[in-house]
Amino acid sequence: MTGFPADRLIFGPDDVDLSRSPLAGKLDAETYVLGAFNPGLTRLPNGNLVLFVRVAEALRHPVVDGHVRAIRWNDGTYVLDAWPVEGVDMADPRKFLIRGERWTVMALTSLSWILPVELDADGQRVVAVHYDRAIAPQASFQCYGIEDARVSRCGDRWLMTICSVSPERHCTTLYSSDNGLDFTFEDIVLDHQNKDMLIFEGQIDGRYWAQTRPLGDLYFAYPPGSAWRPGPSINLAVSPDARHWKPHCRPGIRPGASTLATARMGGGAPPILTDDGWLTLWHGVEPSGKVGIYRTYWSILDRHDPSLIVRSDDQPLLEAAPALTAPMEDRMYLRDIVFTTGIVDAGDHFIVASGEADLVCRITAIPKSTFGLS
Repeated sequence: MTGFPADRLIFGPDDVDLSRSPLAGKLDAETYVLGAFNPGLTRLPNGNLVLFVRVAEALRHPVVDGHVRAIRWNDGTYVLDAWPVEGVDMADPRKFLIRGERWTVMALTSLSWILPVELDADGQRVVAVHYDRAIAPQASFQCYGIEDARVSRCGDRWLMTICSVSPERHCTTLYSSDNGLDFTFEDIVLDHQNKDMLIFEGQIDGRYWAQTRPLGDLYFAYPPGSAWRPGPSINLAVSPDARHWKPHCRPGIRPGASTLATARMGGGAPPILTDDGWLTLWHGVEPSGKVGIYRTYWSILDRHDPSLIVRSDDQPLLEAAPALTAPMEDRMYLRDIVFTTGIVDAGDHFIVASGEADLVCRITAIPKSTFGLS
C-alpha cells in the first residue's frame, strides 16, 4: 500500500465528455453532468481495473415556461416531458414528487447511463474511458435510466446487475460479459422495487447467491425488546443460473435496534470470498434531513451459509470525506454520503470503489487487517 494515496477521488463530472454521451444529438436541450458516481468495479484480464460509472445527465435548464421537465428514453431517442411547477415538490435535487396522486409518484431530474472507465492495476490513474462500451437505456422498462452497476466475477464470466427505472417497473436487470468490458443484456431478474442486488463472486454448492433489498411502505414490528429494528434490510436469494432467483428462507443482515445509524440498510459491494468467509460491504443510513447520512459498514458471512454472520463491526468503515470534495464545493448538492459499490483483492489490501456525495468516484485502499484477515 506504499507509494500512492490510500484515499482519493478518481473520476467526476468534469471528466465526462458529453459530446460522446448516448444522448448526444438526440435531445433538443442543453445537458450537464449532475454526477459521475456509484461505480461498479472489477479487474480485467490484462490486470487493470475498470469502473462502471453511473453518469447522471441532467437538463441545464429544467424549468421552462412554468413547467419542470424530465428526460425520457423513447424508442431509441430521448424526449422531454413537462409538469406544471405548482403541481410538484422539488425539495430533493435528485427528483421531484408529483402532488395529488394516491401513491408516491416521482420523476427524476436526470437520466443515468453507465460509462466504463479503465484504471491502472492499482486504481490510481485513468488509462482509458470507453465511450464505445457505454451502457444506455434500450427498452421501455429503462426509460428513466439505468443506475448503480455492480459487477461480480464468477468463474470465467462477469455478471453485472443494474437498477432500471420506468413507470412500468423499478427492476433489477442482468448483463453478462466474457471479458469484463463488453456487456450484453440478459434479462430482468428481480421485479418492482428490489434494489441493490449483489451477486456473490463465486458459487456455493453449485448455486449462485445474491444479496437483495426489497423496498416497501409497510413493515411489521419485531416484538418488544427484540435486537432488530423493522425496515429495509439485506435479504438473500439463490439461483441455478443467475437468471432465475428464489428468495432464501432465512434473513440476511438486519438493522439493529440499538442504533439509528443503520436504521435503513442495503448492499454495497458484491461479497468477495476470503479465508474467513464472504466479506460484504454494505451501507447504513442514519435519518437526517431529506436524504440521510450514508456510511459503509462490513460483515463477514459464513462461506457455506451466508445467512450466518461470522463477525461484523458496528463502527463505520467509510464515512463521507469533506476534505476530498472541498475543491468541488461549487458542484456539491448533497452531503454526508459515501455509497460503496465495488471491491477487488490487491494482495495485502482491498481496493474499494464508492460514490461520494452522489457526485464523484472515490477509491480507497483498505488493509486486510482491518477485517481481521491476513
